[in-house]
Amino acid sequence: MPPTQPPLSTILSPLVCGTATFNNQYNPDAFAVPTNAIIQRALELGVRAFDTSPYYGPSETLLGAALNTANVKQHFPRSSYRILTKVGRIGGSEFDYSPEWVRYSIQRSLQRLHTSYLDVVYCHDVEFVTPSEVLAAITELRRIRDEEGTVKYISISGYPVPLLCELAELVLKETGEPLDAVMSYANFTLQNTTLQSKGLDRLRRAGVSVVPNASPLGMGLLRSVGVPVGGKGDFHPAPMELRNKVLEAANYIKTQGEKIEVVSIRWALERWASEGATVGGIGGIGVSVMGVSNLSELEETMRVWNSVLDGLPVPGREVEKENQAWSLERRKNIDALANDAGYVNIRVVKGVIDEVAPLPEIKETLGKASRL
Repeated sequence: MPPTQPPLSTILSPLVCGTATFNNQYNPDAFAVPTNAIIQRALELGVRAFDTSPYYGPSETLLGAALNTANVKQHFPRSSYRILTKVGRIGGSEFDYSPEWVRYSIQRSLQRLHTSYLDVVYCHDVEFVTPSEVLAAITELRRIRDEEGTVKYISISGYPVPLLCELAELVLKETGEPLDAVMSYANFTLQNTTLQSKGLDRLRRAGVSVVPNASPLGMGLLRSVGVPVGGKGDFHPAPMELRNKVLEAANYIKTQGEKIEVVSIRWALERWASEGATVGGIGGIGVSVMGVSNLSELEETMRVWNSVLDGLPVPGREVEKENQAWSLERRKNIDALANDAGYVNIRVVKGVIDEVAPLPEIKETLGKASRL
Protein backbone atom coordinates (compact mmCIF):
# COMPACT_ATOMS: atom_id res chain seq x y z
CA MET A 1 0.00 0.00 0.00
CA PRO A 2 1.36 3.47 -0.87
CA PRO A 3 2.66 5.19 2.28
CA THR A 4 0.27 8.12 1.81
CA GLN A 5 -2.83 5.92 1.49
CA PRO A 6 -4.86 5.23 4.65
CA PRO A 7 -5.77 1.63 5.57
CA LEU A 8 -8.94 0.40 3.92
CA SER A 9 -10.45 -0.20 7.36
CA THR A 10 -10.50 3.57 7.95
CA ILE A 11 -12.40 4.55 4.81
CA LEU A 12 -14.81 1.65 4.04
CA SER A 13 -18.29 1.92 5.52
CA PRO A 14 -19.49 -1.22 7.32
CA LEU A 15 -22.57 -1.82 5.15
CA VAL A 16 -21.96 -2.38 1.44
CA CYS A 17 -24.76 -2.57 -1.10
CA GLY A 18 -24.12 -5.66 -3.22
CA THR A 19 -25.33 -5.57 -6.81
CA ALA A 20 -25.04 -9.22 -7.81
CA THR A 21 -28.84 -8.97 -7.78
CA PHE A 22 -28.61 -6.62 -10.79
CA ASN A 23 -28.23 -9.77 -12.84
CA ASN A 24 -30.38 -12.40 -14.53
CA GLN A 25 -29.00 -15.06 -12.18
CA TYR A 26 -31.03 -13.68 -9.28
CA ASN A 27 -33.88 -12.06 -11.21
CA PRO A 28 -35.77 -13.08 -14.36
CA ASP A 29 -34.98 -9.71 -15.97
CA ALA A 30 -32.17 -7.60 -14.51
CA PHE A 31 -33.32 -4.56 -16.47
CA ALA A 32 -36.70 -4.73 -14.72
CA VAL A 33 -35.02 -4.22 -11.34
CA PRO A 34 -35.45 -0.56 -10.26
CA THR A 35 -31.70 -0.05 -10.04
CA ASN A 36 -31.69 3.75 -10.30
CA ALA A 37 -34.23 4.05 -7.51
CA ILE A 38 -32.42 1.49 -5.33
CA ILE A 39 -29.05 3.24 -5.62
CA GLN A 40 -30.43 6.72 -5.04
CA ARG A 41 -32.45 5.58 -2.04
CA ALA A 42 -29.48 3.65 -0.65
CA LEU A 43 -27.37 6.80 -0.77
CA GLU A 44 -30.16 8.81 0.87
CA LEU A 45 -30.30 6.22 3.67
CA GLY A 46 -26.56 6.45 4.29
CA VAL A 47 -25.08 3.62 2.23
CA ARG A 48 -21.63 4.66 1.03
CA ALA A 49 -20.23 1.60 -0.75
CA PHE A 50 -21.35 -0.53 -3.70
CA ASP A 51 -20.02 -3.92 -4.75
CA THR A 52 -20.22 -5.22 -8.33
CA SER A 53 -18.38 -7.35 -10.89
CA PRO A 54 -18.12 -7.82 -14.66
CA TYR A 55 -19.21 -11.41 -14.01
CA TYR A 56 -22.58 -10.18 -12.74
CA GLY A 57 -23.92 -9.60 -16.25
CA PRO A 58 -25.19 -6.02 -16.63
CA SER A 59 -24.49 -5.13 -12.99
CA GLU A 60 -21.58 -2.75 -13.62
CA THR A 61 -23.46 -0.98 -16.39
CA LEU A 62 -26.64 -0.64 -14.33
CA LEU A 63 -24.75 0.55 -11.25
CA GLY A 64 -22.76 3.01 -13.32
CA ALA A 65 -25.91 4.43 -14.87
CA ALA A 66 -27.54 4.79 -11.45
CA LEU A 67 -24.54 6.61 -10.02
CA ASN A 68 -24.40 8.85 -13.09
CA THR A 69 -27.91 10.26 -12.85
CA ALA A 70 -28.16 14.03 -12.47
CA ASN A 71 -29.71 13.82 -9.02
CA VAL A 72 -27.05 11.49 -7.63
CA LYS A 73 -24.22 13.51 -9.13
CA GLN A 74 -25.68 16.71 -7.66
CA HIS A 75 -26.12 15.42 -4.12
CA PHE A 76 -23.50 12.66 -3.80
CA PRO A 77 -20.08 13.51 -5.27
CA ARG A 78 -17.84 10.61 -6.27
CA SER A 79 -15.62 11.14 -3.24
CA SER A 80 -18.56 10.45 -0.91
CA TYR A 81 -18.91 6.73 -1.74
CA ARG A 82 -16.76 3.70 -2.60
CA ILE A 83 -17.00 1.44 -5.64
CA LEU A 84 -15.81 -2.14 -5.30
CA THR A 85 -15.52 -4.35 -8.38
CA LYS A 86 -13.61 -7.41 -9.56
CA VAL A 87 -11.39 -8.89 -12.26
CA GLY A 88 -10.56 -12.36 -13.48
CA ARG A 89 -13.87 -14.19 -13.75
CA ILE A 90 -15.40 -13.99 -17.21
CA GLY A 91 -18.07 -16.69 -17.28
CA GLY A 92 -19.32 -19.75 -15.46
CA SER A 93 -16.18 -21.72 -16.29
CA GLU A 94 -13.99 -19.07 -17.93
CA PHE A 95 -11.27 -17.17 -16.11
CA ASP A 96 -8.39 -14.92 -17.13
CA TYR A 97 -6.01 -13.54 -14.52
CA SER A 98 -3.36 -12.48 -17.02
CA PRO A 99 -1.92 -8.94 -16.77
CA GLU A 100 -3.33 -8.17 -20.23
CA TRP A 101 -6.86 -9.12 -19.22
CA VAL A 102 -6.56 -7.34 -15.88
CA ARG A 103 -5.64 -4.10 -17.67
CA TYR A 104 -8.51 -4.49 -20.14
CA SER A 105 -11.01 -5.35 -17.40
CA ILE A 106 -10.05 -2.32 -15.32
CA GLN A 107 -10.46 0.05 -18.27
CA ARG A 108 -13.83 -1.47 -19.13
CA SER A 109 -15.03 -1.17 -15.53
CA LEU A 110 -13.97 2.47 -15.38
CA GLN A 111 -16.04 3.18 -18.49
CA ARG A 112 -19.09 1.21 -17.37
CA LEU A 113 -19.07 2.79 -13.93
CA HIS A 114 -18.44 6.34 -15.22
CA THR A 115 -15.55 6.89 -12.84
CA SER A 116 -11.87 7.77 -13.04
CA TYR A 117 -10.87 5.34 -10.29
CA LEU A 118 -12.01 2.16 -8.52
CA ASP A 119 -11.74 2.10 -4.74
CA VAL A 120 -11.38 -1.67 -4.33
CA VAL A 121 -10.68 -4.36 -6.92
CA TYR A 122 -10.95 -8.04 -6.03
CA CYS A 123 -9.49 -10.96 -7.91
CA HIS A 124 -12.80 -12.78 -8.36
CA ASP A 125 -13.31 -16.40 -7.22
CA VAL A 126 -9.66 -17.23 -6.71
CA GLU A 127 -10.42 -20.91 -5.99
CA PHE A 128 -10.78 -21.58 -9.70
CA VAL A 129 -7.23 -20.61 -10.71
CA THR A 130 -3.71 -21.38 -9.54
CA PRO A 131 -1.85 -19.42 -6.85
CA SER A 132 0.68 -18.24 -9.44
CA GLU A 133 -2.14 -16.72 -11.50
CA VAL A 134 -3.46 -14.93 -8.42
CA LEU A 135 0.00 -13.53 -7.67
CA ALA A 136 0.36 -12.33 -11.26
CA ALA A 137 -2.99 -10.51 -11.11
CA ILE A 138 -2.18 -8.97 -7.72
CA THR A 139 1.17 -7.77 -9.06
CA GLU A 140 -0.45 -6.12 -12.07
CA LEU A 141 -3.19 -4.50 -10.00
CA ARG A 142 -0.58 -3.04 -7.66
CA ARG A 143 1.36 -1.73 -10.64
CA ILE A 144 -1.79 0.00 -11.88
CA ARG A 145 -2.37 1.37 -8.39
CA ASP A 146 1.13 2.76 -8.08
CA GLU A 147 1.70 3.99 -11.64
CA GLU A 148 -1.77 4.95 -12.91
CA GLY A 149 -3.82 5.55 -9.76
CA THR A 150 -7.02 4.12 -11.22
CA VAL A 151 -7.14 1.40 -8.56
CA LYS A 152 -6.79 2.17 -4.85
CA TYR A 153 -7.00 -1.10 -2.89
CA ILE A 154 -6.23 -4.68 -4.00
CA SER A 155 -8.08 -7.72 -2.68
CA ILE A 156 -9.28 -11.27 -3.36
CA SER A 157 -12.68 -12.93 -3.08
CA GLY A 158 -14.02 -16.45 -3.19
CA TYR A 159 -15.86 -19.14 -1.26
CA PRO A 160 -13.53 -21.67 0.48
CA VAL A 161 -12.22 -19.99 3.62
CA PRO A 162 -9.10 -22.16 4.14
CA LEU A 163 -7.96 -21.45 0.58
CA LEU A 164 -8.56 -17.71 0.98
CA CYS A 165 -6.40 -17.80 4.11
CA GLU A 166 -3.62 -19.69 2.32
CA LEU A 167 -3.61 -17.19 -0.52
CA ALA A 168 -3.56 -14.20 1.85
CA GLU A 169 -0.59 -15.75 3.62
CA LEU A 170 1.10 -16.48 0.30
CA VAL A 171 0.67 -12.91 -0.97
CA LEU A 172 2.20 -11.53 2.22
CA LYS A 173 5.09 -14.02 2.09
CA GLU A 174 5.88 -13.54 -1.60
CA THR A 175 5.37 -9.77 -1.88
CA GLY A 176 5.95 -8.45 1.62
CA GLU A 177 2.65 -6.54 1.41
CA PRO A 178 -0.68 -7.81 2.75
CA LEU A 179 -3.94 -7.81 0.87
CA ASP A 180 -6.25 -4.92 1.66
CA ALA A 181 -9.35 -7.12 1.85
CA VAL A 182 -10.45 -10.74 1.59
CA MET A 183 -14.15 -11.30 0.98
CA SER A 184 -16.02 -14.57 1.30
CA TYR A 185 -19.70 -15.20 0.75
CA ALA A 186 -22.29 -17.42 2.46
CA ASN A 187 -19.70 -18.34 5.10
CA PHE A 188 -21.09 -16.41 8.04
CA THR A 189 -24.79 -17.17 8.19
CA LEU A 190 -27.21 -18.94 10.49
CA GLN A 191 -26.28 -22.16 8.71
CA ASN A 192 -22.52 -21.71 8.34
CA THR A 193 -20.02 -19.78 10.47
CA THR A 194 -16.79 -20.95 8.84
CA LEU A 195 -15.53 -17.42 8.15
CA GLN A 196 -15.44 -16.69 11.86
CA SER A 197 -14.30 -20.10 13.13
CA LYS A 198 -11.61 -20.85 10.54
CA GLY A 199 -10.82 -17.57 8.84
CA LEU A 200 -10.65 -14.53 11.08
CA ASP A 201 -7.50 -15.28 13.05
CA ARG A 202 -5.49 -16.40 10.01
CA LEU A 203 -6.55 -13.46 7.87
CA ARG A 204 -5.78 -11.02 10.66
CA ARG A 205 -2.33 -12.56 11.11
CA ALA A 206 -1.80 -12.24 7.35
CA GLY A 207 -2.23 -8.49 7.74
CA VAL A 208 -5.56 -8.23 5.90
CA SER A 209 -7.20 -4.90 6.71
CA VAL A 210 -10.87 -5.75 6.04
CA VAL A 211 -12.79 -9.04 5.80
CA PRO A 212 -16.26 -8.36 4.35
CA ASN A 213 -18.96 -10.97 4.89
CA ALA A 214 -21.12 -11.27 1.78
CA SER A 215 -24.47 -12.98 1.22
CA PRO A 216 -25.80 -13.39 4.79
CA LEU A 217 -28.76 -15.27 3.33
CA GLY A 218 -26.43 -17.89 1.83
CA MET A 219 -27.11 -16.84 -1.78
CA GLY A 220 -30.83 -16.94 -1.01
CA LEU A 221 -30.81 -20.32 0.74
CA LEU A 222 -32.21 -18.90 3.99
CA ARG A 223 -35.58 -17.86 2.63
CA SER A 224 -39.07 -19.08 3.43
CA VAL A 225 -39.86 -19.32 -0.30
CA GLY A 226 -36.81 -21.35 -1.25
CA VAL A 227 -33.74 -20.43 -3.28
CA PRO A 228 -34.05 -17.74 -5.98
CA VAL A 229 -34.62 -18.92 -9.52
CA GLY A 230 -33.75 -16.26 -12.08
CA GLY A 231 -33.50 -16.07 -15.83
CA LYS A 232 -30.74 -18.70 -15.82
CA GLY A 233 -32.77 -21.24 -13.87
CA ASP A 234 -31.94 -22.87 -10.54
CA PHE A 235 -28.26 -22.10 -9.97
CA HIS A 236 -28.03 -22.72 -6.22
CA PRO A 237 -25.54 -25.45 -5.21
CA ALA A 238 -27.32 -26.48 -1.98
CA PRO A 239 -28.50 -30.11 -2.05
CA MET A 240 -32.22 -30.77 -1.83
CA GLU A 241 -31.89 -32.25 1.66
CA LEU A 242 -30.38 -29.03 2.98
CA ARG A 243 -33.00 -26.94 1.22
CA ASN A 244 -35.71 -29.01 2.89
CA LYS A 245 -34.07 -28.57 6.30
CA VAL A 246 -34.06 -24.81 5.79
CA LEU A 247 -37.75 -24.85 4.88
CA GLU A 248 -38.42 -26.88 8.03
CA ALA A 249 -36.56 -24.24 10.03
CA ALA A 250 -38.50 -21.49 8.25
CA ASN A 251 -41.79 -23.14 9.22
CA TYR A 252 -40.64 -23.49 12.82
CA ILE A 253 -39.58 -19.84 12.99
CA LYS A 254 -42.94 -18.87 11.52
CA THR A 255 -44.68 -20.54 14.48
CA GLN A 256 -42.68 -18.16 16.67
CA GLY A 257 -44.10 -15.17 14.83
CA GLU A 258 -40.94 -14.53 12.79
CA LYS A 259 -39.64 -14.91 9.24
CA ILE A 260 -36.43 -16.79 8.56
CA GLU A 261 -35.23 -14.01 6.23
CA VAL A 262 -35.53 -11.38 8.96
CA VAL A 263 -33.95 -13.60 11.61
CA SER A 264 -31.09 -14.57 9.28
CA ILE A 265 -30.32 -11.02 8.17
CA ARG A 266 -30.48 -9.61 11.68
CA TRP A 267 -28.36 -12.39 13.16
CA ALA A 268 -25.65 -12.15 10.48
CA LEU A 269 -25.47 -8.34 10.40
CA GLU A 270 -25.42 -8.06 14.19
CA ARG A 271 -23.01 -10.90 14.87
CA TRP A 272 -20.57 -9.94 12.12
CA ALA A 273 -20.58 -6.30 13.21
CA SER A 274 -18.98 -7.58 16.42
CA GLU A 275 -17.19 -10.78 15.36
CA GLY A 276 -15.60 -9.06 12.36
CA ALA A 277 -14.74 -5.84 14.19
CA THR A 278 -10.97 -6.45 14.27
CA VAL A 279 -11.01 -6.63 10.47
CA GLY A 280 -13.91 -4.22 10.05
CA GLY A 281 -14.51 -0.85 8.48
CA ILE A 282 -15.17 2.66 9.75
CA GLY A 283 -15.92 2.71 13.45
CA GLY A 284 -14.44 -0.73 14.02
CA ILE A 285 -17.60 -2.45 12.79
CA GLY A 286 -17.48 -5.70 10.81
CA VAL A 287 -18.29 -5.13 7.13
CA SER A 288 -21.30 -6.88 5.56
CA VAL A 289 -22.34 -6.96 1.91
CA MET A 290 -26.09 -7.09 1.41
CA GLY A 291 -27.87 -7.30 -1.94
CA VAL A 292 -31.46 -6.27 -2.65
CA SER A 293 -33.75 -6.50 -5.66
CA ASN A 294 -36.36 -3.87 -4.84
CA LEU A 295 -36.99 -0.82 -2.67
CA SER A 296 -38.94 -2.67 0.02
CA GLU A 297 -36.01 -5.05 0.59
CA LEU A 298 -33.69 -2.07 0.82
CA GLU A 299 -35.90 -0.26 3.33
CA GLU A 300 -36.19 -3.40 5.46
CA THR A 301 -32.44 -4.02 5.35
CA MET A 302 -31.68 -0.46 6.42
CA ARG A 303 -34.27 -0.61 9.19
CA VAL A 304 -32.63 -3.74 10.57
CA TRP A 305 -29.12 -2.31 10.12
CA ASN A 306 -29.90 0.91 11.96
CA SER A 307 -31.50 -1.06 14.76
CA VAL A 308 -28.37 -3.22 14.98
CA LEU A 309 -26.25 -0.08 15.28
CA ASP A 310 -28.54 1.17 18.06
CA GLY A 311 -27.32 -1.69 20.21
CA LEU A 312 -23.61 -1.25 19.48
CA PRO A 313 -21.15 1.19 21.08
CA VAL A 314 -20.58 3.15 17.87
CA PRO A 315 -18.37 6.23 18.45
CA GLY A 316 -20.26 9.45 17.82
CA ARG A 317 -23.65 7.76 17.35
CA GLU A 318 -26.33 9.14 19.64
CA VAL A 319 -29.07 6.64 20.44
CA GLU A 320 -32.21 7.10 22.51
CA LYS A 321 -32.28 4.76 25.50
CA GLU A 322 -35.58 3.30 24.35
CA ASN A 323 -34.14 2.36 20.95
CA GLN A 324 -31.01 0.94 22.52
CA ALA A 325 -33.04 -1.19 24.92
CA TRP A 326 -35.24 -2.46 22.08
CA SER A 327 -32.17 -3.37 20.01
CA LEU A 328 -30.57 -5.30 22.87
CA GLU A 329 -33.81 -7.15 23.60
CA ARG A 330 -34.19 -7.94 19.92
CA ARG A 331 -30.65 -9.33 19.86
CA LYS A 332 -31.51 -11.62 22.76
CA ASN A 333 -34.65 -12.88 21.00
CA ILE A 334 -32.84 -13.49 17.71
CA ASP A 335 -30.03 -15.37 19.45
CA ALA A 336 -32.60 -17.52 21.22
CA LEU A 337 -34.21 -18.45 17.91
CA ALA A 338 -30.85 -19.02 16.23
CA ASN A 339 -29.72 -21.40 18.94
CA ASP A 340 -33.02 -23.17 19.41
CA ALA A 341 -32.94 -26.95 19.30
CA GLY A 342 -35.22 -26.83 16.30
CA TYR A 343 -32.51 -25.25 14.16
CA VAL A 344 -28.88 -25.85 13.32
CA ASN A 345 -26.18 -23.20 13.39
CA ILE A 346 -23.27 -25.22 12.03
CA ARG A 347 -22.18 -26.54 8.65
CA VAL A 348 -22.54 -30.18 9.71
CA VAL A 349 -26.23 -31.11 9.64
CA LYS A 350 -27.00 -34.55 11.02
CA GLY A 351 -28.83 -36.55 8.41
CA VAL A 352 -27.77 -34.18 5.65
CA ILE A 353 -24.03 -33.54 5.92
CA ASP A 354 -22.28 -35.70 8.51
CA GLU A 355 -18.87 -34.26 7.86
CA VAL A 356 -17.35 -31.42 5.88
CA ALA A 357 -15.14 -32.71 3.12
CA PRO A 358 -11.56 -31.38 3.28
CA LEU A 359 -10.50 -28.93 0.62
CA PRO A 360 -8.24 -30.43 -2.06
CA GLU A 361 -4.55 -29.70 -1.97
CA ILE A 362 -3.49 -26.60 -3.87
CA LYS A 363 -1.40 -27.60 -6.86
CA GLU A 364 0.28 -25.30 -9.32
CA THR A 365 -0.38 -27.83 -12.08
CA LEU A 366 -4.15 -27.50 -11.81
CA GLY A 367 -5.87 -25.75 -14.69
CA LYS A 368 -8.70 -23.29 -14.58
CA ALA A 369 -11.36 -25.81 -13.65
CA SER A 370 -12.85 -25.67 -10.18
CA ARG A 371 -10.96 -27.40 -7.41
CA LEU A 372 -14.10 -27.79 -5.32
